[in-house]
Amino acid sequence: MITPPKKAVRVRLAPSPTGSFHVGTARTALFNWLFARQHDGVFVLRIEDTDIERSEKKFELEILESLHWLGFDWDEGPILAENQKSIGDYGPYRQSERKDIYIKYIEQLLVDGHAYYCYCTKEELDAERQAMLSQGLPPKYGGHCRNLKTPPVGKKPEVIRFRTPEATVEFKDIIRGKVAFNAALIGDIVIAKDISAPLFNLANVIDDELMKISHVIRGEDHLSNTPKQILFQKALGFNGIEYAHLPLILAPDRSKLSKRFSETSLLEYRAKGFLPEAIINFLALLGWHPKDDREVLSLKDLIGEFDLGRAQKGGAIFNREKLDWLQGEHLKRLSVEELTEKFERILKEKNMRVPLELIKKIVDIERARIKNLEEFAKEAEIFFALPEYDPALLMWKKQSSSPADIRRILALVIEALGPLKLIGNHIGRDEISGALSELIGVEGRGVVLWPLRVGLSGREVSPDPIEIIEILGIQEAERRIEIAIKKTEML
Repeated sequence: MITPPKKAVRVRLAPSPTGSFHVGTARTALFNWLFARQHDGVFVLRIEDTDIERSEKKFELEILESLHWLGFDWDEGPILAENQKSIGDYGPYRQSERKDIYIKYIEQLLVDGHAYYCYCTKEELDAERQAMLSQGLPPKYGGHCRNLKTPPVGKKPEVIRFRTPEATVEFKDIIRGKVAFNAALIGDIVIAKDISAPLFNLANVIDDELMKISHVIRGEDHLSNTPKQILFQKALGFNGIEYAHLPLILAPDRSKLSKRFSETSLLEYRAKGFLPEAIINFLALLGWHPKDDREVLSLKDLIGEFDLGRAQKGGAIFNREKLDWLQGEHLKRLSVEELTEKFERILKEKNMRVPLELIKKIVDIERARIKNLEEFAKEAEIFFALPEYDPALLMWKKQSSSPADIRRILALVIEALGPLKLIGNHIGRDEISGALSELIGVEGRGVVLWPLRVGLSGREVSPDPIEIIEILGIQEAERRIEIAIKKTEML
């Protein structure tokens, strides 16, 4: 297991509110949160909204709501005023509210000669880039303004650049081991649009120092940012940070994950009825595994067993079948009461008011088949109302029969179930199976159960008709069978 240094463990999640909170960001959140909880550390949430044009409040709210749904509470932040809203005890830090802090550090870099104003226009930079590409050279800033003594006449500063030294930047990544970059290939980096508008990389470094971040755990796509940030840290005299870059999430064929999955909002999985426990379990296995290679893990298990040293270097495969399987495994761990509560909530969101006892009965009988609460809610609608269906569905394709044959079979079903009314409306499947056993034995299982299934559910695919009768009760079952008999007259 990775042993943290003696200094306090402080990690952060720093998403940009420029798009949906998706699987990749959620996994980063989980790994940071687990590392903090495992080492009695602090988990900080920082909204990196330096990109004013693209940042939107709706995406910030989605970030907060997603973290709340997963149970990843953050440990500190600005105290909220009464009229401010957040999820949790604190608001997140926002870079847009920290501009005054950044100014002095940008000024320090300018005064110390680590940064300078650049007057090159976009058109000039585009021309320089094209010229380098035409020569087969990697494009980078040529340093035109690097050694200017006085500003060019008639020009105003376009950006502020960092004076990148020609040196090798080395650091030890917790997951990848020793990593080295040749800083000479980077060129002089733009660090701010002006004295009060730092770009992502610089603001990130300043905030990490002031927030005393000890470990930066993030995706491999940020690996190229690390040498730049280390150079900024050294120029400003900041403390060093431990880095861990998580593997990319790949499609099952090991290609880049399509936008269909990579940009899907995590809250869409909630809307589809996935449990947060299943999502967390799935996220944990995207690039990490426990010592005993177990796959079904609770959050408590993960806090006890998580170890960054067991994170893999290679890409992590997004396997939707595994997510569905984990969903089923975590649903099995829930009691009937817990499942009923979750199922009732989904029905209410659909504006379906169903008696709690009926919901509990459906869940109790059907729980072995429940893989996804949203899909199950759609399947369970047949218990609340008989949908419209094509009378032709009543005809069993595996055996030629006439509408008159179907009417005869369904009438015999009503006759066979009749004596059960003396017992009561709601009876068990054993009594129902017993009442129909002789008819099935004489006519054939499919001949009886196919039109009965369709007549009770209005669907080709549904739960066992015996189970449907058990849930509906004899009276409602008989009513639906009579509707089916009338429908045969339309054939």
